[in-house]
Amino acid sequence: MAEALLEVQAVSKTFRGLRAVSDASFSVESGHIVALIGPNGAGKTTCFNMIAGTSAPDRGEIRFMGRRIDGLRADQICAAGIGRTFQLVKPFAGLSVLDNVVVGALQRTSHVREARQRALAILERLGLQDKRHHGAASLTLPDRKRLEVARALATQPRLLLLDEVMAGLRPTETDQMVSVFRRLNEEQGLTILLIEHVMRAVMTLSREIHVLHHGQLIASGAPEQVVRNPAVLDCYLGEEAL
Repeated sequence: MAEALLEVQAVSKTFRGLRAVSDASFSVESGHIVALIGPNGAGKTTCFNMIAGTSAPDRGEIRFMGRRIDGLRADQICAAGIGRTFQLVKPFAGLSVLDNVVVGALQRTSHVREARQRALAILERLGLQDKRHHGAASLTLPDRKRLEVARALATQPRLLLLDEVMAGLRPTETDQMVSVFRRLNEEQGLTILLIEHVMRAVMTLSREIHVLHHGQLIASGAPEQVVRNPAVLDCYLGEEAL
């Protein structure tokens, strides 16, 4: 049985009296791809922010590789091995595509040449090598999404947090991204926790799904079980999921 790489234990977060996350607990086992789904405003990105260190939980604990990480800064958590993307992609607009990824790679090495070699390999994997000298601001939305993933991968994470990286993509573009993540998982053993509304991607990739609603975890389990859960159908998926 795989060990839990990430453990989120009874975490809660309140903003100005509004409970964004309430006593949520879930885990992500090493080598798995796990989805965190739910309606808009359910608390998914707040969970990501607490895991990644941009927001501290009011209560509860978060452990990564057995070590408690809640309360650490975002850069410390990145150094520990957690990379993330953001729902609103904001590359360094004044830099080239390649240099954007080099910045991420410099998290693991102080040698610019080594960082560039790593960045080039990642851009090739994501199909961006031909645009490596383009300005990041000139990219289309699908390519900005790919660049966001490339920047996170450049930090060499053991756990990758993907926040709606397939939103706004066409079906063929979604399939390409799904293929990239599957290969990273199968070939490199990368563990992935993803927030995603594109259910075809969620169902294809995920070994396990956790569902948040009004900040509370209402269902967890295998994809085929979760999408037939009456509570999940009622609050999020609807009858078309069947």
